[in-house]
Amino acid sequence: MVEMMRNPSVLFKAQAEVRNAFRGKETFDEIDVEELKYLKLVIKESFRLHPPIPLLMPRECREEVDINGYTIPLKTKVMVNAWAIGRDPKYWNDAECFKPERFEQISIDFIGNNFEFLPFGSGRRMCPGISFGLANVFFPLAKLLYHFDWKLPTGINPSDHLDLTESVGAACARKNNLYLIATPHQPCQE
Repeated sequence: MVEMMRNPSVLFKAQAEVRNAFRGKETFDEIDVEELKYLKLVIKESFRLHPPIPLLMPRECREEVDINGYTIPLKTKVMVNAWAIGRDPKYWNDAECFKPERFEQISIDFIGNNFEFLPFGSGRRMCPGISFGLANVFFPLAKLLYHFDWKLPTGINPSDHLDLTESVGAACARKNNLYLIATPHQPCQE
């Protein structure tokens, strides 16, 4: 939500998609939300910049290996820095910028087959709660965008005052709270 507040055009586009898709419906469910293509791009881009777990679970080397001139001995504990991979300019143009459209022309998904995008890890040891986690992002976000108009409190400029400093810990969470004004959306009766 913070990235959408910092990028009002993204918020507008995502909100328009949700409201157009569910116009005239009083309720919608998780299956309906899967059809929201732009919202999926927004969530992918959010996970690229802010992975739920920035350092993936430790692994143990099964054999000695040389990587870029470094020897990693057998049984060494290694951790993958998903946060750094998601911001690596080697893989991402304008790596620090929030651009959901970057995922339109590439077939990168959440399941860990593309090593430049690993918000839930990959392989046999990827997060077993990926489906639950995604459902708990997509569905509530779609509901919030559908039912409310969002704005920042008076005097707060999105580009200057939305602090994205992250807290220290196992999960990637904001250090400071986000305060928004939610106004119930009253769709036009058709």
